[in-house]
Amino acid sequence: MIPLIKKTPALQIVQSKIYTRETLLISLAISHFKEHKIVFTNGCFDILHRGHIDYLAKAADLGDELIIGVNTDASVKRLGKISSRPIQDEQSRLIILASLSFVTGIILFDEDTPLDLITLLRPDVLVKGADYDANETDTKSKKYIVGSDIVRANKGEVKTIEFLEGYSTTTIENKILAVK
Repeated sequence: MIPLIKKTPALQIVQSKIYTRETLLISLAISHFKEHKIVFTNGCFDILHRGHIDYLAKAADLGDELIIGVNTDASVKRLGKISSRPIQDEQSRLIILASLSFVTGIILFDEDTPLDLITLLRPDVLVKGADYDANETDTKSKKYIVGSDIVRANKGEVKTIEFLEGYSTTTIENKILAVK
């Protein structure tokens, strides 16, 4: 997937965690057959930091396999982030996340929300940060978790995880800019 990096066995393992929709469906069929509990979360994960690790590790602990939907560069721009975002390109973000031992798989999505992915995956657990509300049902609310209705209809759970205070990509970016 990244032509400038020489493939090593370890890198091949990391790259094998990066799915297309087709390879994800195959992997999910095997996981469902094994009766594994699938956890899904999504985000930009621009500069991976301690807060991300804490959040993702806690999400992974909610099931047997953690699948992460990662916004493409284009979808990050559409989210209204500042113009410098994403700082790292989507391929770099995929490789970094896939290198985490507790992450089962990573998949890019270009839509404004991960609704299509959630519909495809039918995760057992849908996880977002605690800035969302797992009980919000008003789809127009900023606290609504996209796809929560689909997960619940399939007898799944919707959970939120508190953020580790003081750790964010914006905080890191501001520290870097202050050094100039």
